[in-house]
Amino acid sequence: MTTRVGTHATLMHWDQTKNTKDDFVGDCAGPLLLRQNRTRLQRKKKKKNQDFELVKFCESLCFSVAMEHAELTIEQVLKRDIPWETYMTTKLISGTGLQLLRRYDNRSESHRAQLLDDDGPAYVRVFVSILRDIFKEETVEYVLALMDEMLTANPKRARLFHDQSLLNEDTYDPFLSNWFVQEKSCKILALIVSARPKTQDNIVSNGEASHSKEKFTTLDDVLKGLVEWLCSQLKKPSHPSRGIPVAVNCLAALLKEPLVRSSFVQVDGVKLLIPLISPASTQQSIQLLYETCLCIWLLSFYEPAIEYLATSRALPRLIEVVKSSTKEKVVRVVVLTLRNLLPKGAFAAQMIDLGLLQIVQSLKAQAWSDEDLLDTLNQLEEGLKDNIKRLSSFDKYKQEVLLGHLDWSAMHKDPLFWRDNITSFEENDFQILRVLITVLDTSNDPRALSVACFDISQFIQYHPAGRIIVTDLKAKERVMKLMNHENAEVTKNSLLCIQRLFLGAKYASFLQA
Repeated sequence: MTTRVGTHATLMHWDQTKNTKDDFVGDCAGPLLLRQNRTRLQRKKKKKNQDFELVKFCESLCFSVAMEHAELTIEQVLKRDIPWETYMTTKLISGTGLQLLRRYDNRSESHRAQLLDDDGPAYVRVFVSILRDIFKEETVEYVLALMDEMLTANPKRARLFHDQSLLNEDTYDPFLSNWFVQEKSCKILALIVSARPKTQDNIVSNGEASHSKEKFTTLDDVLKGLVEWLCSQLKKPSHPSRGIPVAVNCLAALLKEPLVRSSFVQVDGVKLLIPLISPASTQQSIQLLYETCLCIWLLSFYEPAIEYLATSRALPRLIEVVKSSTKEKVVRVVVLTLRNLLPKGAFAAQMIDLGLLQIVQSLKAQAWSDEDLLDTLNQLEEGLKDNIKRLSSFDKYKQEVLLGHLDWSAMHKDPLFWRDNITSFEENDFQILRVLITVLDTSNDPRALSVACFDISQFIQYHPAGRIIVTDLKAKERVMKLMNHENAEVTKNSLLCIQRLFLGAKYASFLQA
């Protein structure tokens, strides 16, 4: 009887497939056997340092072999000669399975494609049964390489895993471990999940009838375990160069699933993507950037994810990427994301303040081969212009203060802005003024402190009762503390604020910033 385990546990599985000590060095068994072996030798031969050193050498050797093993490529794996007849003799594969494998193995790509067109579900059944029933690592890797090659050549073949003839096959469960297997398993599993029939109930695994008595791996189990594993790779990659790219690649395929978006947000996965949004130069880094931005675009359709994006550095990073990138596919996916975010919350005001309109107009002047990209740029430009008309200057100022993004935008030193909007500061019991005063206590950013001091001094100057109101709100003591700040700009603006506070509105106009 085959023991079924959850996807996450399966991915993390390592050394239970090893059967003998002879497999230890040749098959790169897990660290557990190494530790047991070293402990045993230490106990028996404590006085013989040379034996202990030998164990350490073996451990180092096996680690080196394991690292070489981790760098396996599909081409290397497919050069192996797998003894299929032996597996039929031991009844691990059937006679029919052996015939199918003989026809398929070591054939040209066009010949394999024809076999898959003629009898695809039968080959899927054979591949899945091998992954489920055979634990020899070299064989598992070989079959995964065949499947990866099959799906890379034509991703639509993932639909074969959902054929009606496979209703009683659990096509999600049989995926094992080691880095090569983890990488290929993730990629294949992501494609299988994303290719399942859209009319299918999310609770069942492969379209099997709801009255099926056999316990199958549910889609919930698959996706939950897969999302957890992918997030663990983003946090602490198992492979130094391929861990993060593989995780992002799989997420780009999976995040169109509502269940994946929900799980990803619940485990705080969004914040793991934000640092990856940065201008790229090499081809490899450009692909990672593209797939990261593709993930953000998919998340921009999901409200809980949008709420996180609104409070993160995602928007400035996206705008920096679209401003500096020359790769059309990167520009396209970022522009699509910005278009989705534009009508959401305070994104429009932030985009305007970050100068996105000018960037979009610059992008429109460039030559793009994709007509849809130009259409999207036009839509984004019109949306930004509409928001500029709709948002009053005080609304933009209000968003800047409430989001804590205080900077020296033009309105802060514009006398017309203060004269026209000074009464708006009275809204909600002087809410905006109170937030500015709070910034003096809570912010460590010299620029934010400088702007807050200056704006409070502007309020004192332009509001008839400015000095009294600011004094009543206990701002004087907080501003005075900043007069000894190490930053010269903070010192200058705190001094200006105190001077205006003592002089009042009548004489404050004589003091210039």
